[in-house]
Amino acid sequence: MTQQLQALSTQQLQDRRALRKMLRQRRRALSPKQQKNASNRLTQRLRQLPDIQRARHLALYLPNDGEIDPTALLPWLTSRNARVYLPVLRPLADNSLWFVNYHPQTPMVANRFGISEPSTRHAAHPSRRRPAWALDVILLPLVGFDENGERLGMGGGFYDRTLARLKDNGSRPRLIGIAHDCQGVERLPTAPWDIPLDAIVSDSRLVIPEHHR
Repeated sequence: MTQQLQALSTQQLQDRRALRKMLRQRRRALSPKQQKNASNRLTQRLRQLPDIQRARHLALYLPNDGEIDPTALLPWLTSRNARVYLPVLRPLADNSLWFVNYHPQTPMVANRFGISEPSTRHAAHPSRRRPAWALDVILLPLVGFDENGERLGMGGGFYDRTLARLKDNGSRPRLIGIAHDCQGVERLPTAPWDIPLDAIVSDSRLVIPEHHR
């Protein structure tokens, strides 16, 4: 990561930080009603995707900081006997993630960022986890996206570090970024460590990345 970081110019890093700040402000500015309506529209779009319809092991996230809420999808997934997983910050690891099976009785705690996740004690049991490569679909949160299907994350690199390891494995989940439509821009400054996505879904459109067209 250090060598990759050095490959970016100071201006590129500043551009990414400025965009991240602006787009986070955009989604925070949405009212509770706008957030709920966007979540419902997103759910309708996701349910129409063949990748989602086929998924038996799917990871999503609990919203934070104005992120679009994917949890309205949960009853539909449950009705299809799909298993749902949440990202958990791995203890004593290099800022990467576990994916832990989630149900309404799962004991939850706030992590160091104030985001709710399954407790470390619960997540530590291997039977409750599924490796990223063995998931069918991962729904990733975004700070921003562009018309070419590029993604801008929060900047911590948790998903990028976790998913970079899939390059050495023959199996790979479908990676679908989800966001409010107001988080879209014409062009994002990219970085070498950005993990390519298979699709981006907002509350009003589907974006297919260039490498899948």
